[in-house]
Formats: sequence, C-alpha cells, structure tokens
Amino acid sequence: MGSYSSNLDDILEEDMHHWYTKFMRESPSGLITLFELKTMLDMNGMTEEANSYVDQVFYTFDMDGDGYLDFVEYIAAISLLLKGEVNQKLKWYFKLFDQDGNGKIDKDELETIFKAIQDITRSYEIPPETIVTLIYEKIDVKGEGELTLEEFISGAREHPDIMDMLTRMMDLTQVLEIIVKGQRRNAVN
Repeated sequence: MGSYSSNLDDILEEDMHHWYTKFMRESPSGLITLFELKTMLDMNGMTEEANSYVDQVFYTFDMDGDGYLDFVEYIAAISLLLKGEVNQKLKWYFKLFDQDGNGKIDKDELETIFKAIQDITRSYEIPPETIVTLIYEKIDVKGEGELTLEEFISGAREHPDIMDMLTRMMDLTQVLEIIVKGQRRNAVN
C-alpha cells in the first residue's frame, strides 16, 4: 500500500475548508448529480452493468434521497471509503448489493455488482460466478440462496478470505483518486 495509501491519507487530512473549496469548484451549485459523477469518472463506453453500479453507488451515498450529493454526503462517502470501520463498510456493501431493496442479497444481485466492478476496474482475475459461488458456499449456511444483512456481516467476519476479497473488490480509492485529480485538473484550468 505504501505511498498510495499515504497519498490518500494526506488527501483526507486536508482541512475541511480546502475540501469544500474543491467540492464547490467541481460543482458550483453545491450539489453533484448522477450525470456529473459519471462525467467526473469518465464513464463513456462502459457496459450497462458498470453504469448501473455507478447509479447504485450514487444512490447509496445520496442519504436523503433527493437525487444529489451535497457536501455532507460527499465527505461522508469519502470518509466511509477511506476510514470506515469494518462493520460500517459491510453494511454499505450490503446496501449496495441489495439492488431491489428487499433486505436480502441474492446470487444474481451479487454477480451483477461484481461484473460491473470488474468492468470499471478492468480487472478480470476471478470470474464473478466463482466469487459468488464461494461466498454462498461459505456464508449461506441455511442454503436459501439469499443473504440477510446479519448473515452477510457475520459470514464475512468469520471468513477472512471472503473479507479480504470483498475489501479488495470494493476498494473505491481509485474512484476517489479520479475525482481528486479531476478537481485539481479543473482547478488549474
């Protein structure tokens, strides 16, 4: 992790005024729309799954459901991604995976998210089907084909290999880097 991690720590530790200035420079209205987020992340040419994933990420961070990310939601998202505790991150992962909002994750939802993540990161080391099968073999102890929040959290915590895989796949620090570099690039212009 070395310098990459310390670079992100430095970014996060900048004073709040500096973060606010960056946010307002990127989005003078004080709000970021889904379209603006996709533009920041240069989502052109991405698959439908990747676009859907970004939509889902956006809506999980849009805490008040108004269709915008304000500065508080923006900082909360960055803080969770970089400094959040394991249980906080697992709850967020679950909310992200639960695309239909029924309080359970099924195999299709999980596979769709992992395909999207691979499309965005362009890292195809392990097929999504393999990851989903592994997770369900170890965590879905009742064999129901779906996981509740409690099953997901306890299963991930009990199986370090799954926790490590989730942590690596869900690492959105690259997204933060793109946003920060984009903000800095725009600040120069």
